[in-house]
Amino acid sequence: MASVDTALKEAMTIEGSIGVALVDYNSGMALGTLGGTKDFDLNVAAAGNTDVVRAKMRTMEMLNLGDSIEDILITLRHQYHMIRPVQSRSGKGLFLYISLDRQRANLAMARHHLSRIESDLEV
Repeated sequence: MASVDTALKEAMTIEGSIGVALVDYNSGMALGTLGGTKDFDLNVAAAGNTDVVRAKMRTMEMLNLGDSIEDILITLRHQYHMIRPVQSRSGKGLFLYISLDRQRANLAMARHHLSRIESDLEV
């Protein structure tokens, strides 16, 4: 089991990582962040992506899908933004958020790596 700090450090080793955050989607607050740039505030990104997660979960509930989200991918011209809800009992209500440089990232490998990090995370 990995701690929050360990999980964030490991996520930053994913090829193309710009920044990563562990976010509480009930409050929109980041429990931890690593990376980012002066022009890319991870706390702002965390709060904004909380709305994305809430909207998707609400929609799934209204449709009675009875399923869970593995990840949400937002593709920009120069970046990938990936959101992965934490499935463990201790991580209920949390999601991992990572921003990747599209030129350097391998999306399939990033999804695989983030999935492993999420499954090992102990909050």
